[in-house]
Amino acid sequence: MNDTFYYAKQKWDKSHKVGDLVLVSTLNFNNLKGPKKPKESYVGPLFIVASHGTNAVQVEFSADKELFPLRNPTPLTVPPVEQNEDKDIKKVIKKRRLRGKNQREYLVRYRNPVHEYEWLAESEVPDSDKLLRRFRHERRPQA
Repeated sequence: MNDTFYYAKQKWDKSHKVGDLVLVSTLNFNNLKGPKKPKESYVGPLFIVASHGTNAVQVEFSADKELFPLRNPTPLTVPPVEQNEDKDIKKVIKKRRLRGKNQREYLVRYRNPVHEYEWLAESEVPDSDKLLRRFRHERRPQA
């Protein structure tokens, strides 16, 4: 083939549009177990949902196509998050000093596992004298 063919190949219009039906090759599907010979070479037809670039498209897999090994798929249920604003501090973990300021912040862990760790100023820590005394005592090397 000559060079003009390879040049013109990049200039061709896209052959697939959104909404068309296409077949997808199963050559790179590495989740299909067993011998290759009885497996289908192509899966489809599948609808094109979106086009990404010149050669890539996004297709829609329907539920009746068995491409992936799922057994009794159930929808994901997210447990309800408790909106308990009562944040009870369990332990002070770290301290840091803000740049250019003579103010320290402490990383605290809460008793309720829903709340994450949080950096608080010393004035914002409730019952700070007791918690900070325990924190300083744990960091001090034992003599």
